[in-house]
Formats: sequence, C-alpha cells, structure tokens
Amino acid sequence: MILFDNVSKTYLDNSIALENISFKIAPAEFVSIVGHSGAGKTTLLKLLLAEEYPSEGSVFLGEQNIHTLPKRQISDMRRRIGMIFQDFRLLPQKTAFENIAFAMEAAGRHDDEIESDVPYALDLVGLAGKAWKFPHQMSGGEKQRLAIARAIVNQPDVLVADEPTGNLDPLNTYEVVQILKKINDLGTTVLLTTHNKGVIDSLGKRVITMDHGRIVRDDEDGRYVL
Repeated sequence: MILFDNVSKTYLDNSIALENISFKIAPAEFVSIVGHSGAGKTTLLKLLLAEEYPSEGSVFLGEQNIHTLPKRQISDMRRRIGMIFQDFRLLPQKTAFENIAFAMEAAGRHDDEIESDVPYALDLVGLAGKAWKFPHQMSGGEKQRLAIARAIVNQPDVLVADEPTGNLDPLNTYEVVQILKKINDLGTTVLLTTHNKGVIDSLGKRVITMDHGRIVRDDEDGRYVL
C-alpha cells in the first residue's frame, strides 16, 4: 500500500530532514509514527502527499511512484488519501453537513451520493444529531470528529491523522482514537502521527519511531520508546 524506499530529503540550506528512510505499510494496517519535534514526521507526510519531493529514493502509493506522476494526476492520487489535522481546518461558514458535502462536491460526487453518504459519515463518528450545527457551535471533540467524517466520506484508501488529538482533553482523545480504530477495522489504512504516549499504548498497534530524520525503532507490538 505505502512504500518508502531509501528516501532522503535535504533542503536548500543543507539541513537533512530525512535520511535513508525505508518502510512498508500494508493495506488495512494501522501504523503510528512518533518522535520529538524535528524528527522528520511532517516531511514524511509532505512526501506522501507530493507536497515535497525526495532528494533521493522513491515513495509509492500502491503501484504508483508518487513523485513521477504528471501534475494532472497528483490531485487524483491525493483523493486516495484522507487527511485529518490538529487544527480541524473546517469551513466556519458551513454547517457540519455542508463541510462534508463540500469535500464530496470537490471530488465530483453527485447530489444523490451526497444525500446518502453525508448522514452515514456523520453517524459513523457519532454526530448524527449535529448535521446542521456550525463549527462554532461544536466542542473541540465534535469538530475533530467532523473533520474525520469529512476525511473519510470519499472512501480513501489511506487515512492520515496528523496529531489529531493534540488539542483535545483525555475523554475526547479516547473517543477520537476509538473512531480511528473503527475506521481501520472497516478496511482503511490508518497512518497516525502523535506525541501522545497514552494514545499509542491504548492502540497496541505498530509504532515507527523517528529521531533526527531516521527510523530508530519499528515495533509491531505497539511500544513507544524514546
């Protein structure tokens, strides 16, 4: 599903963000990537989204070498990846329903699909009764669950969650993690970046630990050791 093959990234100021990174993520796997600030997690995600290009090595999504795709195909590739961010990135002037519908419209989905799929996505994340609420009327946990619903409504192959619980209290963190596990159980590959050891311990899934641009541990049993 995802392959980083001897990937390095050096910026113009000669700072090394990634050095000889290699790993595979199988379809429907749940993998957490951890490491201190500056470890290389953000650069890794940017390479996966083709927002950055590697200095050396290759990144594959399925059979596609992401960085050899023509520009016109990159947007199609990105539709295979759903993104969740720490700061939600919701459209404040749109309701919960409209936030999700907007993502479907951008992907070229039809009105009948929107009418059927948006309620399903809201129900999946526990927001069935919040369809017509605006983001400012929702709690932080509800906003993050809405962001998850928006990310999965187009049925991506991969869900990338970039520090999704960083602004949440323990209860909302627990609820978001349970939703991510449910989505993974339904067959979606989940790639999570986090600083939260409690989240990692509760998952018991594979953990890749990064430090100064290198992979220093790759534990199948979900250990978070820094």
